[in-house]
Amino acid sequence: MPQGNTIETRRTLGFLAAALASSFWGCGFFFGKIALAEMGVGAMVFYRFAFATVGLLPLLLMHRPKFSAAEWRTLLLCSFLGVPAQFLIQFRGLSLTTVSHASLMVGTMPVLLAVGATIFAHERLNGLGWGALALSTIGAALIALGAEHAVSANGPTLAGDLLVVLSLVIALFWVLLNKKLMVRHNHIVVTAYGVLAGTVMLAVIVPVMYGVPPVHGVSWKAWAALVASGLLCTATTTLLWNWGLTQVPASQAGILLNMEPLIGSLLGIFLLHDHLGGLAWLGGAMILAASVTLTTRSSPQMEEAALG
Repeated sequence: MPQGNTIETRRTLGFLAAALASSFWGCGFFFGKIALAEMGVGAMVFYRFAFATVGLLPLLLMHRPKFSAAEWRTLLLCSFLGVPAQFLIQFRGLSLTTVSHASLMVGTMPVLLAVGATIFAHERLNGLGWGALALSTIGAALIALGAEHAVSANGPTLAGDLLVVLSLVIALFWVLLNKKLMVRHNHIVVTAYGVLAGTVMLAVIVPVMYGVPPVHGVSWKAWAALVASGLLCTATTTLLWNWGLTQVPASQAGILLNMEPLIGSLLGIFLLHDHLGGLAWLGGAMILAASVTLTTRSSPQMEEAALG
């Protein structure tokens, strides 16, 4: 196969994996909100990753890690940032806001990832890319401003939205550290052992900070949401996302994260009856416009250079 076709195929499959991961992640806030109706943030996050670990168990048994001591330290730091730090903060934010608002705030992640990849991984975006990312940032700001004036007790709040954004800043370093590890190691090994390490950390942190997760008195609906969160929104998504990062630069793949606010907001609106104000709708449209622009106008040559 000619090199040009190989690059284009790799680019397409990498973007597809990132888009699928983002779409499944978009269901995470929806399932999380269902579980949060019956348990606290700590218990919900712990069970989500416990089920994810069960789903990844065959891969853990089939693939043996070959990390150096320094790489083990990197993996453990990555696991701490990507699991307990990110998710406990993120779902605390979700408990204070709506699924739609939490999902739309994910629109800040492509901006954070592009800036982080430029600074730390020396990837590059052209002028069109930075312009689209600026549009996405303004859109996220409009969503936050719309939340500030909410009056409903169950409506969005600025505090909740900002906690979600803080979790995304933490997620930035998780993505970049994962990408660094996958330069030398298979994405399956990095994913499976990263999730396992993060789950073990949760098993220590959650009982201390939140109490022992409940077992009795939880409805089948909540358990089903937790299983879906673990298998679909964590194990599957992380495998897809990490593989996508081996095919396209993080700054480019990150744009597909805007599928998450699209899916999450639609689920919140149609299934949980969330309400979005005018500013939030405008902000969401700006975020998705930025996503479409960057996805359709990205340069395969630039991606090849960034991937080295």
